[in-house]
Amino acid sequence: MKGHSIEYAATSGGIPVVVETIPGCGSYACMAAVATGSRDEYPEIFGLSHLLEHTVFRRTGTRDSYQMALEIEGAGGELNAFTGREMTAYHSITIEETAAVARDIVGEIVADPAITAEDTEMEKKIVLQELSMIKNEPDRYIHDLYLTTLWRGHPLSQDEGGDEKVVAGLTNKELRQYYEERYLIPNICVYAAGAADLDETVAWAEETFDGMAGGRRNPRSPPSMPGSEYRFIENKADHYQVAMGFPVDKSRVPRREIQQMLSAIIGSGTSSRLFQDIREKKALVYSIYTSSNVDSDAAALTAFMSCTEKNVVEAMETTSSVIGKFLAEGIEPGELDRAKRLIKGANIRHMESTENRLYRLGVNHMVNGETATLEDRLASIDAVTEDEVMKLAEEILRPDRLNTVVLGAKSHKLKKYDSSALSFRSATDEDYPPLLRDAERPH
Repeated sequence: MKGHSIEYAATSGGIPVVVETIPGCGSYACMAAVATGSRDEYPEIFGLSHLLEHTVFRRTGTRDSYQMALEIEGAGGELNAFTGREMTAYHSITIEETAAVARDIVGEIVADPAITAEDTEMEKKIVLQELSMIKNEPDRYIHDLYLTTLWRGHPLSQDEGGDEKVVAGLTNKELRQYYEERYLIPNICVYAAGAADLDETVAWAEETFDGMAGGRRNPRSPPSMPGSEYRFIENKADHYQVAMGFPVDKSRVPRREIQQMLSAIIGSGTSSRLFQDIREKKALVYSIYTSSNVDSDAAALTAFMSCTEKNVVEAMETTSSVIGKFLAEGIEPGELDRAKRLIKGANIRHMESTENRLYRLGVNHMVNGETATLEDRLASIDAVTEDEVMKLAEEILRPDRLNTVVLGAKSHKLKKYDSSALSFRSATDEDYPPLLRDAERPH
């Protein structure tokens, strides 16, 4: 077997093929991805990408969904898909000896879906239940609400599920038209991981997808960096979900690992500043963590927390003071090294799964235009410096860019809350002015 590597090729029709071979691996995973998602929709079809992803699993030219289930599970495998803001992907994982089954079914779903009226109506019922379910899972729903708020007025604000009323009115003819316009080269990419071979993958991609020519890439433009915004959104849950975050101009971040280290220092793990100051020392929240979200042309760094109503304001204000202290005092001795080991450990554990390797391979290549072996990824993490982290922090952790969303039961106080009180003043030095110019900030 070949040594661990990431190899690149293209089919005769121009489809990119990326394969990560894992020595000694007994599992095989493959993916066919399409560069279209919720950011590429317009209001009249908001939610179509996701509905189409569901519907193509219903029936193909030679199989119905039950036959697919029988074959893939009989091959010791699983079959799945996901819709994102920027891509839709269909993937399967099996044992090495039945890899051909995975390729055959994934290929047929993408290249030869039936998209009948009956299947569309059946799948709409399932998708509408899914959208309703998400709203009843506030710790998940807050992520969609936050990105919708952050990128307001731009297609990146459109969450993957879409609008329930729009989805309810979509027809199989609209799905078929969208499929025939978007599921074409140059929007298609093919990936494989595990007990995978590059030549074999290229041959599969050529035979299955090279006939899907004649398309064009969706026109996209990056969002402008939004100013500060505060939203209170009412739901029936007694526990409140809070998102506080900042937009990131991706073009100004030389390596995404820098943003990841900043996120880790502030709020990843139980040793992070936010967890220690807000949960451990003050018991204001049940959970608190940061998330580093990266799209093709923009990014975000966000703190998420859950707490009771009486603690929401103090938790938000303490979060802003923690950020203020970090900006004022910088990174503590040993703090960056701990963050690096935390993220390296998560990467190593995550990459022990063939399915996770495939997911990361596909998303990083299609959305970010990059791939890296685990070894290269770890080296890039190690290369991050304190100066790089602080430079990024001072650029993005700004009160005039803070976007806050609070989700919870009806509250007049929280609905009318003035988020300008979140000034990022350090709790340990109330006279320290926030966001000094570089020349004024002590180093």
